[in-house]
Amino acid sequence: MATTKITIKHNGSIRVEGDFEIVDPEGKPFGLAGRTAISLCRCGHSANKPFCDGSHKAHSFSDAVTARDLPTPEPRP
Repeated sequence: MATTKITIKHNGSIRVEGDFEIVDPEGKPFGLAGRTAISLCRCGHSANKPFCDGSHKAHSFSDAVTARDLPTPEPRP
């Protein structure tokens, strides 16, 4: 299985590293030009969504991140 690391940064972006593909809602892949690491916007201010352009700094985006366990999902019918 491919290894992908996703890091949620304090007050910033979501960093994706490794072997991954990003697709739009229709399943069409974004052309990543061979990149093996990208940052995704988390603040909503990027002019290049879904990718981060650093706008979170100018807008003083603030959100500290702490890892936690998610609850067990409900069974699907």
